[in-house]
Amino acid sequence: MDFTERLQSLAKKIAQQSSMIATEEATKNAFVMPFLHNVLGYDVFDPTEVIPEFTADTGIKKGEKVDYAILKDGQVQILVECKKYNEKISTKHSGQLFRYFSVTNARIGILTNGAIYEFYTDLDAPNKMDEKPFLTLDLEDIDEHIVPEVLKLTKSSFDVDSVVDAAGELKYLSQIKKLLGEQFNAPEEDFVKFFASRIYDGVLTARVKHTFTDITTKALRQFLNDSINARLKSAMGPGVTSSLSLKIDSQPETASLDVVVDTDEKSKVDTTVEEIEAFNVIKAILRQKFDVARVIARDTQSYFGVLLDDNNRKPLCRLHFNAKQKYIGIFDENKKETRHPITSIDDIFGFTELLLSSTSVYE
Repeated sequence: MDFTERLQSLAKKIAQQSSMIATEEATKNAFVMPFLHNVLGYDVFDPTEVIPEFTADTGIKKGEKVDYAILKDGQVQILVECKKYNEKISTKHSGQLFRYFSVTNARIGILTNGAIYEFYTDLDAPNKMDEKPFLTLDLEDIDEHIVPEVLKLTKSSFDVDSVVDAAGELKYLSQIKKLLGEQFNAPEEDFVKFFASRIYDGVLTARVKHTFTDITTKALRQFLNDSINARLKSAMGPGVTSSLSLKIDSQPETASLDVVVDTDEKSKVDTTVEEIEAFNVIKAILRQKFDVARVIARDTQSYFGVLLDDNNRKPLCRLHFNAKQKYIGIFDENKKETRHPITSIDDIFGFTELLLSSTSVYE
């Protein structure tokens, strides 16, 4: 398997086994060791590569241990501190990592709960671990953009200078993306003024600023809409997605199109952008077999259903996007649903043949 496949394999394991993980030791055995061994490629059974329960003198904290130390050429390069699965990790958990940075040669620290991996280095001050990670990997919601950066930490590719050089850009890139997300949902005054001052020649009165706040919000959402549809058209080829359109409304993280919501659940149902994007992909696939006008979405509190002819007796598939681990549910000839984990909307294209064959019963 290539690196991405190894990541996805571990992600599937977490989805299948996480309910049985109740302790830190179980987290290390089930998730962290496979990450170090299978994904990053270090031999966890070779003490010249990986030392569990690593101990070093740290001033007043004599004999304190960090969960794993990863070595290269006999020198500690990476320190790993683990917490129990599903425990929220933060800098308060990284005391050992902070202290060990000052007494070892390590330049990389990893703080993890088995699903989320935060990667730290010493950008702000030499030999002192930063308070903020330069990279965060969530195996229950993998960001495809950071996969190449995690690859640099594997045994076969590891070069500490290269990783640290890239860390500065990654650290600030993630913070900028977070800020953009906040501005996308609720633009601040300075953000609105940045655009308004470049396209409006009049005085920016309070009323004008209020108007431009609404305009800026709509422009951002239309920009996202255009980007999503361009991505679909690129994936499916010219002319295929002419009937696929997405309209994002003025509420954060929601979308509107011809989606039927069960009347008694309306107040509890939140149709998200990801569900709509996934629905458009499913329509693009199923249009090979059915008129897309017959493919209808029905959103419920428990799942996002896709039906033929808006008939509950003709389920085409279901989307389970309400948790971090996302699934697409596909039915067999007896209408028994099997859930398949996915890490991105693009993964749905991998189920094209299965979707087409499972829905052939309605022809």
